[in-house]
Amino acid sequence: MKLLSLVVPCYNEEKAIPIFYDAVMSIKNEIDAEIEFCFIDDGSTDKTLDILRDLNRLDESVRYRSFSRNFGKEAGLLAGLEMAQGDFVATMDVDLQDPPSLLPEMFRILNEPDTKYHCVATRRKTREGEPKVRSAFSKLFYHIINKLSDTEIRDGARDYRMMSRMMVNAIINDREYNRFSKGIFSWVGFETYWIAYENIERSAGTTKWSFWKLFAYSLEGILAYSIVPLYLSSFLGIIMCIVAFVFLVLIVIRALIWGDPVSGWPSMVSIMIFIGGLIQLCLGIVGLYISKIYLETKKRQPYIVKEER
Repeated sequence: MKLLSLVVPCYNEEKAIPIFYDAVMSIKNEIDAEIEFCFIDDGSTDKTLDILRDLNRLDESVRYRSFSRNFGKEAGLLAGLEMAQGDFVATMDVDLQDPPSLLPEMFRILNEPDTKYHCVATRRKTREGEPKVRSAFSKLFYHIINKLSDTEIRDGARDYRMMSRMMVNAIINDREYNRFSKGIFSWVGFETYWIAYENIERSAGTTKWSFWKLFAYSLEGILAYSIVPLYLSSFLGIIMCIVAFVFLVLIVIRALIWGDPVSGWPSMVSIMIFIGGLIQLCLGIVGLYISKIYLETKKRQPYIVKEER
């Protein structure tokens, strides 16, 4: 019988883990495969690790890795994929916003005779229940990154997906430190079948993603899969040089015809501030890319395991 691994990153999810485990067990018989749980404790400060220890003692199909500190969800996903032994691997959140009820259909699609698919991915049809500002910025992010990058990322795409062993191995072999999984899933290729579903509220606990964390994560994705911002900064620099040259010619002509009056310093100061801000913007863009290069060259471990069973 085939083995299906469920990769589940957790950070302070003591209330959600038992609910998630029960939800998966309730549909286990609908999947013609053995199931193993690969929980990743991402440096939780509550009783998450204690609960995982208890589940491991009760059910040998439950395995876990506990980090020495909080390394972030991307590190958790990588650790889970490296830990998973299944012929198929599903990545999902523990809060039931990724409904386990979809697992049987996802498994069926990947196991159809002569199937061309190596991945079944999910996306949200709507963002009901989510703050409107957050929804607006999320849509803006997907619009921008798909304009700037050749790697397509579906609007509303979730990390909830089931993949073949071949695709999982390809993702694991991508050893970049600054990881953006939604981009990696798309970049490695392989045919993907998409399932859309309505937005679901968390089963327990609160979200760990603040607006600023999501904003930083979106920047990570843009920087990881597009160099268009660098071209944009160069283009703006060229435009400003042309504008400055035109204004210089006009100033010389005006001085030759009407003289050189002292008035006009407010507009001059405004122009200087504008150009200074533009320079800072371009330097900031370049600096972000250099910082990513710096982190990549350090070859740091993406995560450190404190305990594993």
